[in-house]
Amino acid sequence: MITRVRGFTVLEAAQRSPAWFAARLGRLTASRAADMLATLKSGEAISRRELRRQLVRERQTGQVGEDRLETPAMQAGRAREPLAREWYEALTGAFVTQTGFLAHRTLQAGVSLDGHVGDYLGLLELKCPTATTHADYLAAGDQIPGAHRKQIIHALWITGARWCDWMSFSPEFPPDLRAVVVRVDRDEREIASYALAATLFLREVDAAAAPHARTGVR
Repeated sequence: MITRVRGFTVLEAAQRSPAWFAARLGRLTASRAADMLATLKSGEAISRRELRRQLVRERQTGQVGEDRLETPAMQAGRAREPLAREWYEALTGAFVTQTGFLAHRTLQAGVSLDGHVGDYLGLLELKCPTATTHADYLAAGDQIPGAHRKQIIHALWITGARWCDWMSFSPEFPPDLRAVVVRVDRDEREIASYALAATLFLREVDAAAAPHARTGVR
């Protein structure tokens, strides 16, 4: 029998719990993928620099640097996620499993999934936006916002999944317009390119967070 060795470990902790925040400490996560990839024609993008500094601070202090506060719209969206997950299961016939935090085995990176199908065969990325934003997603058809796609590529990289379904859900709409589902299939070249960018970025964080970087000792 062949045993599948995953490239990640799973921490079964409720998302946004103290254990979950601790697991993410100093790690590159999907929500910051767009910041990590941010570029300028010359120099370093501010969002990339600030992300690197944040991860260095988290590693050095052991304290979470990311703001835990959520806007009312974010809180409302999070409260709708269970209903959105049920709607996705009804639409697709797929059973969705939830986990806590998935940590890369060799790099300081990880991801918190909205759900996965089978043995990480597929992933689910849920968005429960305002009605106005959902209407924009309906009009966009199969076009996923760039930052959301980068989150998905990060998740596919960590998990090795074959695909990810991105879904926008808004219960204010009639049933036939309540959800938009777009599937992103795994593209090995895109994953390899992202993995290289993430690895190089994390090397920068490692170097800046190293003891000699803090003390000036060489």
